[in-house]
Amino acid sequence: MIIARDKRRPMTKHTVHYIFLSFLLLGMATGCKEEPKTPEETIITTFYLIRHAEKDRTDPSNSDPELNQDGLDRALKWAEVFDPIALDAIYATNYQRTTMTAAPASIKKDIEIEYYDPNSVDVGYFKQTHKGHNVLIVGHSNSTPDLVNKLLEEEKYEAMDDSDNSTLFIVRFINDTKTDLQLKMD
Repeated sequence: MIIARDKRRPMTKHTVHYIFLSFLLLGMATGCKEEPKTPEETIITTFYLIRHAEKDRTDPSNSDPELNQDGLDRALKWAEVFDPIALDAIYATNYQRTTMTAAPASIKKDIEIEYYDPNSVDVGYFKQTHKGHNVLIVGHSNSTPDLVNKLLEEEKYEAMDDSDNSTLFIVRFINDTKTDLQLKMD
């Protein structure tokens, strides 16, 4: 910026201050730019929750039955559903029916099944431990929707009907934003 001075009018003290202030503000506007903010890294965490497949009901006194043939077929179907998903962990309760439901996906993915107790799982620690992961969790008609509710931190889902072996819950966290979805896979 060139300032031409009129020789007929001397510069006043106010004019000098105005020019100095103008240069100072111009320098601040151009020289003190704010550092660009780095975009927040997007972290996506997804929990896939299912109930165990159909169990053998021939002995009502057996509290830990295996899967029946329909259940074995469903466990194979679940493995196909999860085949295109890059799972990082697979959890099941310590029962034959949940372990057998998780087994085909575990074998296909070469991931060892980890056991959890739905009554004592520390959901906050669990979410933090699996941040950025895809996790399959196999539970029961009461514990699966309960765990979904705990992950969501709201009472949204009720216990599943005892004949429901085909519901898939998907709970996804994209940074701090949570979403959920309930699908029937029949």
